[in-house]
Amino acid sequence: MEANTSSYKIILGSSSTARRKILAEMGYQFTTMTADIDEKSIRKETPEELVMALAEAKAEAILKRLPVDDHRKDAEPTLLITSDQVVVYEGVIREKPSNKEEARKFLKDYSGKHAATVGSVLVTNLKTRFRKGGWDRVEIYFNEIPDQIIEKLIDEGVTLNVAGGLIIEHPLILPLVKQVVGTTDSVMGLPKALTENLLKQAV
Repeated sequence: MEANTSSYKIILGSSSTARRKILAEMGYQFTTMTADIDEKSIRKETPEELVMALAEAKAEAILKRLPVDDHRKDAEPTLLITSDQVVVYEGVIREKPSNKEEARKFLKDYSGKHAATVGSVLVTNLKTRFRKGGWDRVEIYFNEIPDQIIEKLIDEGVTLNVAGGLIIEHPLILPLVKQVVGTTDSVMGLPKALTENLLKQAV
């Protein structure tokens, strides 16, 4: 998919490989920056409020490191994309597992059950300071996940880097996903339709 980005520059405020891949698939060229924030220090009642608050905190952290005046003088605007994601299982918010034991418990819980991802996207126009965000929720239903699959995933260490230890695009997990109500790109951390809509509004 080709997108015309000649009228603005994009900074993706994330170190996520999946988010970089999705944004590139959308046809955009961009640079990346990471926000070094203490995510655990930000707490909210609902998953939607939490992911929006974290996306805003990431944007603020990155803005502090950018030469704001330069962006305001630029002929073309620069749009900063920040995002966050959590998993919700039986009404409880799950972030990245803190260790292998927690990752193992998370995966065992999903076996034969279902979980949801709630992800936010926030776009900030560095020239005008316009900011707009939104969130997306996806329900994921699993078949039984064999213990040997869980152990392989734990050994690889990939589950420690994603919300709720949930990585449905992994070749070991993908065949065990019964149904996804929503889009896979949203589960992977960057819902394309929401991101596209917010970018258009922010220019």
